[in-house]
Amino acid sequence: MTAPDAAAPLVIAVPSKGRLQENAAAFFARAGLDLVQSRGVRDYRGTIRGLADVDVLFLSASEIVAQLASGGAHLGITGEDLVRENVLDADAAVELLTPLGFGHANVVVAVPQAWIDVRSMADLDDVASAMRVRHGAKLRVATKYVNLTRRFFAEHGIADYRIVESPGATEGAPAAGAAEIIVDITTTGATLAANALKLLDDGTMLRSEANLVAAMRASWSARTREVARTILTRIAAEELARTHREVQALVPGLVDSLVGELERDYAAYLPHGRPASGAPLVVMCPGKAVFGLVERLSQAGADHIGVRRLDYAFRRGNPLADRLFARIGD
Repeated sequence: MTAPDAAAPLVIAVPSKGRLQENAAAFFARAGLDLVQSRGVRDYRGTIRGLADVDVLFLSASEIVAQLASGGAHLGITGEDLVRENVLDADAAVELLTPLGFGHANVVVAVPQAWIDVRSMADLDDVASAMRVRHGAKLRVATKYVNLTRRFFAEHGIADYRIVESPGATEGAPAAGAAEIIVDITTTGATLAANALKLLDDGTMLRSEANLVAAMRASWSARTREVARTILTRIAAEELARTHREVQALVPGLVDSLVGELERDYAAYLPHGRPASGAPLVVMCPGKAVFGLVERLSQAGADHIGVRRLDYAFRRGNPLADRLFARIGD
C-alpha cells in the first residue's frame, strides 16, 4: 500500500462502454450514486453527483484490472474472471466486496462433440496421455485464460498439454485445426454448441460475474476511507433492500420461542425489536424465505400479514465497509 495522500480523491474505475457500463451506472444509481460525465459519453473522467472527493475513471476491462492491481484506483467494477486471470496474487491485491448480479460468464473447458467418450477432466487426462504416447504430441488448448487454465489443469493432474494463446474467436480454434480443445467463457453454451463443442461435466473453472472490487495497494487516507464508507453504506442499504422483504403481521401472544424460530429457520430479524403488546410484528427476511415465513406466521395465528419491498434498508453495521477496513488496517 502506498503512503496516503490526504488531499487525493477516492478513485473508482468503471467500464467505459457497452452493456457493462450501462449495468454499472444502473447499479450505482440504485444506491443513489449517479455517475456524471460532464462532457458527455466521450469523457473518460467523471464524478458522482452530490459527493465530493470522488474521481470516476471510465476504462476498458483490462485497464480496470490493472488499476486495481496497482492501487491506481480504490474501487472498481470488473469480472471475477479477469481478476483471477490477470492478478496472480489476487487475494492479496484486491478484495471482492460483493457480486453485482450482472456480467455473468462461466470459464469452462470445452471439447469436440465428436469425443463421445470424453465427459470429464479425468477422461481428458487419458486423451492427453494417449496423444503423447501414440503421436509424441501434446494436447493443444486454445485460450485467453492462460493462468486460470494452468491452475485448473494442475488441480486435475493434467500435464500433457500446451497452451495456444487465442487472440481471436477461441471457439473456432478446433475447427480451424489450431487446437484440439478450448478454455473460454460462456453464458448459455449456444456459441460452443454452434461450433460443435461441448462442456465437460466437471470442466467449469469459475462461475464469474461483475463484482465491486477494492484495491489493497491503493492510498487509503482518512478522507478516502470516509468517502468509501459513505458509498459502501448506500450500496449495502440498496443491496439489503433488494434481497430482503419487510413482513408485517399481527401475532397474538408473541413469545420468545417464535422469534427465535423465525431467526433460525428464515434468517429473519426484527429491525425494531420485539413489538409492544398489540403492536404489529415487523420482520425482515431474505426474499426467498418470504412464503415459508408467512406460512409459519399464519400457523401462529397471525392476521393482516403484509409484505413489501423497500428502496433502502440501513443497519447499524455495514459488512462491506467492515470487510474493507479490516483488510486495509489502520
